[in-house]
Formats: sequence, C-alpha cells, structure tokens
Amino acid sequence: MSDSKQPTPAVRKAEPFRNEPHTDFSRKENREAFQTALDDIAAQLGGEFPLVIGGKSINTRKTLASINPSRKSQTVGVVASATSDHAEEAIAAANRAWESWRYVEAAIRAEHLEVMAAEIRNRRFELAAWEVYECGKPWAEADGDIAEAIDFCMYYAQQMRELGVPVQCDYPGEENSYSYRSRGVCVVIAPWNFPLAILTGMTVAALVSGNTVIMKPAEQSSVIAAKLMEIARDAGIPPGVLNYLPGVGEEIGPVLVESPDVNMIAFTGSRAVGLAINKQAAETDPRQRGVKRVIAEMGGKNAIIIDEDADLDEAVQAVVGSAFGYSGQKCSACSRAIVLEACYDAFLTRVKAATESLKVGPAEHPATTVGPVIDQEAFDRIRDFIAIGKDECTTVVATDVSELAEEGFFIGPHVFADVDPDSRLAQQEVFGPVLAVIKAEDLDQALELANGTEFALTGGMFSRSPRNLQRAREEFEVGNLYLNRNITGALVQRHPFGGYKFSGIGSKAGGHDYLLQFLIPINISENTLRRGFAPPPDDEKA
Repeated sequence: MSDSKQPTPAVRKAEPFRNEPHTDFSRKENREAFQTALDDIAAQLGGEFPLVIGGKSINTRKTLASINPSRKSQTVGVVASATSDHAEEAIAAANRAWESWRYVEAAIRAEHLEVMAAEIRNRRFELAAWEVYECGKPWAEADGDIAEAIDFCMYYAQQMRELGVPVQCDYPGEENSYSYRSRGVCVVIAPWNFPLAILTGMTVAALVSGNTVIMKPAEQSSVIAAKLMEIARDAGIPPGVLNYLPGVGEEIGPVLVESPDVNMIAFTGSRAVGLAINKQAAETDPRQRGVKRVIAEMGGKNAIIIDEDADLDEAVQAVVGSAFGYSGQKCSACSRAIVLEACYDAFLTRVKAATESLKVGPAEHPATTVGPVIDQEAFDRIRDFIAIGKDECTTVVATDVSELAEEGFFIGPHVFADVDPDSRLAQQEVFGPVLAVIKAEDLDQALELANGTEFALTGGMFSRSPRNLQRAREEFEVGNLYLNRNITGALVQRHPFGGYKFSGIGSKAGGHDYLLQFLIPINISENTLRRGFAPPPDDEKA
C-alpha cells in the first residue's frame, strides 16, 4: 500500500448572495420619497467638485460643466478638469499607496466594499436623483443603476474573501500553496450610460483585489463619480488608494494609459476607444514592471430573432423594452430585430403600436419611459442615422418630439423596416432609440444575419421550438444570450456580462472569475523535510 498522500482539491464555499431589490414605484411611499430626493438635489445643482489625488482636494483653472440632458440650460455641477500634470501626480500617489494597500488582508479590503455598499444603500434615492439630472435616466433606470452598484460591492467582497484563502495542494515532505497578488496601479475609464454601476464595478473590483485606482469618469457623468469618491472616503479607503481624476479623455487618457507606472487599464466604452487603448497599452516602455493588462468592454449591435412560432405579445414587448429603454443608450440594447418571413408583417404591426405608446419626456417626470439622449454630439450622430433610415428603408415609426428638442436632447423612438443587412443602419452601433427590422427567410438565414457583424455582445431569440432554441444556444455568437425574454437588465451573478469579437477583451463583469483579471496567481512550494534548524539571529535571541 502506497504511503503517498493524494492532494485534496480545494473547495471554496460561496456565501449566499442576493441581488439588491429594485424599488417598487407602484407604491405611493416610494414615489413620494423619490420625488423628495429629486427636489432636494434640484436645490444642490450647480455645485463645484474638485479633483481628489492622494487624499487631497485640488481645484483647477479649467473646469467641465455637467449639463442636464433634459434641460440644456441647466448646469448640474462644475467639475475640475485634470491636466497631464495632474495625471502624473495621481499615478505617483497611487503607486505610493499600493506599497501598503497591497498587504492589507483580503477580508479587510472586502469590509471596505461592504461599508461602501451600505452607504450607497442609505443614499439610494439621492444618488438616483443625481443620475436623473446628470444623465437623463428615468426613475426606474436610475434606481436600477444604484442597485447594481450595491450588488457589485457585495458580490466582489464575497468573491475576494474566497480568493483570499490560499489553496493548498500538499504532499508528504512538500507544501504547495496557490494564492494571488495584486497587479499594482489600475486606471479605470468609465462610461456615462451606467454612471454609478459600471464605475463602481470596475473600481471596487480593482480595490478589493489589492490594486490602487485612478478613477477617470466620463465627462458627462463626473458629478456622480464625485459622489462615489465621497462614499469611498467615508468608507475608510486610505488616501491615494482611490484617486478621482475627471477631465477630457483626449488630454489625460494617453498619459494614464501609456505611463510605465500603470499596470492595468479597465475600460468600458466604444469599440474605437477600446481598441486605441489596447494598442497604446501594448507599446512596452523599458521602465514598466511588466506587460500591462487591458480589460475593455466595448460596443454591440445586438439582435433579437423572432421565430415564426414566437409569442408575438411577449416578443414585441421585449424588443421594444430592449430597444428603447434609456433611449437605446445601452451597449446591450436591441438595435436589430431579425424576423422570420412568416410573422414579419404581424410583428411590424404590433411593434408599431407598442412603440407609439411610449411616453417621451424629461427624465424627472415619473411617467417618462424614454428620456433624452446624453448630449449634443450624441443627438447629432443619432439624427444622422435616422436620416439614413428614412432615405434607405421603410419608416414604420418616426416619433416627433420637436417641441421637447428645443429644451433638451430629445429624440423619439424610430423603427425602420426592410433594412439591408449590410447597410450602415444594420452594421454600425447607433447608441440611440433606433430599431432596424430585418426579414429572414428561415432560421438558417436569421442566425447568419444575427452573427454577421463585428460584435458579439448580447442577443436573444423568441421561439416555442425547443429544437430551434437549442440551435440558438449552439450557433448564436454572443457573450450573453437571452431566450424568450428581453436582452437588457443583466444582474450581477445571475447574468455575468461581457462579449467577445470586437465587443470585449476580458472576462464577464459580475461573474465568478471577473476578479482574476485584477490578480496575479502565485504558487509557492516548500520542502518541509528539514535537516536541522538554523540558529535564530541575535536580535531574536534577545
């Protein structure tokens, strides 16, 4: 009988995780509480927000004005705008702080995230109200974003507690330990469309993993980012571990990405910017400590396939919700409906009626389902795509919001039919309330059309056929596939989110392996068959 001991596989027990419930706005007390929060924040609009580097607040000569998309004349806040010198200062502060933060126990870092989650929960309606004003998010969309930020804090804290326990694989005479170390300084470059959730998710993933962070928010949502900085400081995150660096991306982005003292970049945004960051980071500087890690979550051109036997009542509701929720300004939004010929006409009739029933208006109005787009640049770009649709396709819905557009960046929902699968409307990301409907002869062609873009982020299919649903599982090239339901609204843990092709570089946000991107695995093996012991040093004898 062999006396060798077989290694025992490590088992990590996960504590129960529960997603933060969304607010039920059908309840009068919730509506009144949210309206009170909106009124309170309205009285605070126009304030000033400095940079925070190494724990110090810094005002700058140049500033950014954050504008309410629902009311172009209203300034939400005035934010300090960092220069390249500030970027270098933030990198140095983060590097200094990493020398101590990297050694803080994983469980203690996790506690900081849980304190942040508690503070976000306590300030939930306040933070959601800021999003309504700064990013034009209707009530439910803003509330959902805050809930997701809480989820990221709680889930990543749980995950790091498990990853913080070394995995042992011991044999007689030898001890083997598998553990993780942090990478160093992480630059977080966040988008404006999920202004607290995505910013929080990338930031706390880096922090809980033992990295230090330079937080560069989108210009359009820098006030909400300032609120996250406040919350982190109140939660006891030490100076320099998290630095708040708003500014113009074209000015400070290259400094942050190319610095030899930055070890990784976590980015969410457009394909063009994501690829540029990846290229810049790949240029090796002789002074850097190692190869930089880039996590880039990029765009999508997402499709929902409507099978000929689909329940059109459910399919239309899901397509409309996925296409026009938050004015189509989600990387997961449905921008293409690929409909089989047998139900094409019926689908168009119903989607027209459903789209025309949507309420377009200022985000602070509780009845609004479609608010404004984010800014003038987005407004002009989306209008150009609408012009293409009117010129090349059949217009099914063209919502007129000209009166609203005088006051804010409003574009009503548009639906175009008979769209050429190779056209710009079918291939390029619009990031606005525009839906292209494409006819397919059969499921073979539908899947070919669905996969026929550079992206692979989200997709969906409505069908009553188990065989056809199985084909979608096997052949639909997306990172997140949704069957017989809407394709937006991913929840942490339940729907880990992220794509491939030109939709993403990295793992899935809110998934069990996401933190591994922020960590370096280390294996330590020790021979325990000692032959005598070395005498202790003189200072230990004393």
